[in-house]
Amino acid sequence: MTIVQSPRVGESGSTSAPALRSVGVEEELLLVDARTLMPTPVAEAALGASAARQALRAGAAPAVPIALEFEVKREQIEVVCPPLHTAAQLADAILEGRRLADEAAQAVGARAVPLATAPSRCETHAVSAPRYEMMRERFAYTLDNQLTCGFHVHVGISSEDEGVAILDRVRPWLPVLLALTANSPYWHGADTSFASYRYQAWGRWPTAGPTDLFGSPAAYHESVMDALATGVSLDAGMIYFDARLSCHVPTVEVRISDVCLKPEDAATAAVLVRALAERAVADWHAGGTPDGVGANVLRLASWRASRYGLQGELVHPATHRLVPAEDAVVALLRHIDGFFSDAAEREFARRGVQKILRRGNGAALQREAVGESGDLTRAVAAAIATG
Repeated sequence: MTIVQSPRVGESGSTSAPALRSVGVEEELLLVDARTLMPTPVAEAALGASAARQALRAGAAPAVPIALEFEVKREQIEVVCPPLHTAAQLADAILEGRRLADEAAQAVGARAVPLATAPSRCETHAVSAPRYEMMRERFAYTLDNQLTCGFHVHVGISSEDEGVAILDRVRPWLPVLLALTANSPYWHGADTSFASYRYQAWGRWPTAGPTDLFGSPAAYHESVMDALATGVSLDAGMIYFDARLSCHVPTVEVRISDVCLKPEDAATAAVLVRALAERAVADWHAGGTPDGVGANVLRLASWRASRYGLQGELVHPATHRLVPAEDAVVALLRHIDGFFSDAAEREFARRGVQKILRRGNGAALQREAVGESGDLTRAVAAAIATG
């Protein structure tokens, strides 16, 4: 893979390097029984065990404060990492977050695994909370059948104007990110033939998917309010765009990715998102016009990424025509080359992407683990081994 090099941020022509844009991640992990490897509804017990363990360690504050939280289903747990600044910090925090989640799970006879869907057929159980009960009443089978684990990347913004500039400019590149992170080939006991079936299942939520250009914070908020005025979504927290302005922190939140099987792939995806944001802001300040491709085309591009991952062809983010998947990935790296924090981060991202292209994304590795046996618990066992 050959990637064109360009001057990085902070090189010649600049008297000082710009402040690093913060980046934080949220990982949703699947909880499985340690013996049967089937999903198990122990989120409350696991979080209780984690809280008790933290109370015993009250005098020793962690180097990086990582939170474990509920998600909608009792068969999953969310790991929330704080805003960080370097690829090394991200990689360490992702490893530590997964360790803490698995430690909490093991305390109640389970394991926390990085799988974006449960391979085997299973019943799921919503966490008991008024909000989730309202969601169950409103969305019925969509909520009942929903057990998916995503990977959300938050990049810091200085203003909503900057945030919307990022949203408008990263849109065409997000399907490539989905292809790199795809990690959900199995659903309800079957091989779906998709690389990311999570993206298909998640797409049943009314507001999920790509967006058209906003142009301004006012237009963004008008779009959200118009959606809420239909009475479908409960509130702004259910605006599930592939990328959105966060409701509670000053960030752009990129939500398109599956939770990654391998922690190094998650760290790679996070620095790719930050570089995309840096490129978007630079283009905005330079007066560049964002690609006006419609959400309908982007939805199709994401469908191909969800279906094929890195196998076959993807929609090129700039030409919107089919190209070999590796060509689309190379286009992404060329687009953001020069917008990493430094040479070390650029090399970290390049090597991470090259590794994914060489050995496959999580979906490919899950299928490799299952092989001809058809035993889907092998995918779970592989996730435990790699998490």
